Amino acid sequence: MTIIKPPPVAVAPPRASLAVAMLGFFVVALDAQIVNVALPEIRNDLGGGLSGLQWIVTGYTLIFSALQLFAGSFSDRVGARRAYGIGMIVFSVASVACGFSPSLPALIAGRVLQGIGAAMITPTSLALIREAYHDPARRGRAIVYWGLGGSVAAAAGPVLGGVLTQIDWRLIFFVNLPVGVAALVLLSRVAPSPRRPRPFDWFGQTTAVLALASLTYGIIEGAELGYGSPAILSTFAVCVISVAVFVVAQARGRHPMLPLDLFRSRTVSTALIIAGVTMAAFYGVVFLQSLYFQQQREVTALGTGLLFLPMSGLVALLVPLAARLVTRFGRIAVIVAGQLVMALGLAGLCLLPTDSPTLLVALLMVPVGVGGSFTVPPIIALIMDHVPAERAGTASGVINTARQVGGALGVAVFGAVLAGQNFMDGLRTGLGATAVLLLVLVVASLPLRHGKQARY
Repeated sequence: MTIIKPPPVAVAPPRASLAVAMLGFFVVALDAQIVNVALPEIRNDLGGGLSGLQWIVTGYTLIFSALQLFAGSFSDRVGARRAYGIGMIVFSVASVACGFSPSLPALIAGRVLQGIGAAMITPTSLALIREAYHDPARRGRAIVYWGLGGSVAAAAGPVLGGVLTQIDWRLIFFVNLPVGVAALVLLSRVAPSPRRPRPFDWFGQTTAVLALASLTYGIIEGAELGYGSPAILSTFAVCVISVAVFVVAQARGRHPMLPLDLFRSRTVSTALIIAGVTMAAFYGVVFLQSLYFQQQREVTALGTGLLFLPMSGLVALLVPLAARLVTRFGRIAVIVAGQLVMALGLAGLCLLPTDSPTLLVALLMVPVGVGGSFTVPPIIALIMDHVPAERAGTASGVINTARQVGGALGVAVFGAVLAGQNFMDGLRTGLGATAVLLLVLVVASLPLRHGKQARY
């Protein structure tokens, strides 16, 4: 009797999975940064005020954050590899739409579509790493390299945006296409991911989008309409109701989009808050300083990009150091140190005299970027180690939801503070308040070194 052996099961090459994940995070992070230095030129071409500029940034980050949890569940259901491919195709098509936008509303719509693609790419990239690396130590190093992809994008974004804006601001969107093609080619070398059938929580997803969109709209438009106006108060009421309905739906639903038992661990809950606040600080500083250099110091778009280079360049160079520091001092120590360094940079920018040299302003931005980048890899590794492999997609969505919600709200809040005062007073108020908040989180972080892993 002849025994027919089943064909061998394909295993995703770890390096291919890591390369795909890094490219995905690179292009997603690039589009969050590259657009900032082009904002004045976009306004000159398409019109719009401060709120319009905020929507160009938050239209992307808002939908990105709102769909993270859906994307995580979608990744678990159809497989991380397939979900990543869909996301990259959507992102690339949206980039072309942004590049050809004839008006500000069309550009914002294109940015929203980009956010949908980005939401599909980010959690699936982490899920691909989780599937390819089973050893926690190797997985931790892979996550650091994944973070390096975003750090390189942060370094290249402002400078590349400045260079391309000197030619035509529309080129900042077309630059995504070769990266997207390269990622899809590499993805063909990755074996199909396992599928875990899970019903979608459409009710939870709808209320999550309503909550985030209404909150962001209220913050941005309230600066112009007045926060006591009926329209803005109604918007905030929609947000509160949506949050309440979302929480109830997740607690009682048969297939929740966000399993609330993930938050039983104090370590996970605190780490998510830190991830959100540090991202809010970073996005807010990039948004504010881009306008500051070009409007207050009359620096060109290219010059502005170069002024960001000390901050973003050091972030890219020092990210690998985070892994060695974590090995030597532990994750919590590195997270605490990162927050302290970031708070120091924010305080320096807040207290800096108005007539300080422009280069000194750029140098004081360095601690903000470096401190924030040091918190990202250990926080992600900390949370991913607190969830089982079968929840990797969902956990990835939760992590990146917290980070992108922080980024979207950071731009919205910083812009609202700016709109309510003269430029320099608004800038100092936003930076100073964020520095104080980070110091509060440092105190909350210290007990985490004694935390225990939750059981699921």
